[in-house]
Amino acid sequence: MSLMIKICGLRDPRALGAAIDAGANAVGFVFADSVRRIEPAEAAELAAGLPANIRRVAVMRHPGVELWQSVLQLFRPQVLQTDAADLDYLDVPKEIETWPVLREGAALENLPGRFVYEGGQSGSGRTVDWQRAASVARRGDMVLAGGLNPENIAAAIRTVRPWGVDVSSGIESAPGIKDVNRIRAFIAAARAAETEQ
Repeated sequence: MSLMIKICGLRDPRALGAAIDAGANAVGFVFADSVRRIEPAEAAELAAGLPANIRRVAVMRHPGVELWQSVLQLFRPQVLQTDAADLDYLDVPKEIETWPVLREGAALENLPGRFVYEGGQSGSGRTVDWQRAASVARRGDMVLAGGLNPENIAAAIRTVRPWGVDVSSGIESAPGIKDVNRIRAFIAAARAAETEQ
């Protein structure tokens, strides 16, 4: 099965178009406190013409129930990505896939089948310990996040062998500003590393 590549923190049509054209499998819109935050109605408009084979992901962190309902009604995500504990109180319709975020250093006894693995602070540009991540990746469908960029993605894939990868700050020219050339370079490098497996 091919590597799932998610481009996250999208806020403008040019970057979204570059992600789609370069072969991303999922696109993430951030509804949490961040320089990449977008309003649900804005994200819905941006993602309106998204091809059916590309997952639209709502990225949240400890959202209030009201915000989640707004994202659900207006944006209509196919996937909800949020901290694992948040799923205890959010009402998520069964047709929406959930990608619980498991943070490095947390206890990892009962892993869900599919999850995002990243550092303590999303969007910080810091990598996790790839050796440790590699042992966790064998226990489910891991989406590796945290500090990935076009320069290190090949090494990350070779070391961790994740089910998917998730990038945000590593493809920016400035905080919150996506660089279309870095988006293309990231996806090309990830696909090249995948074929080496």
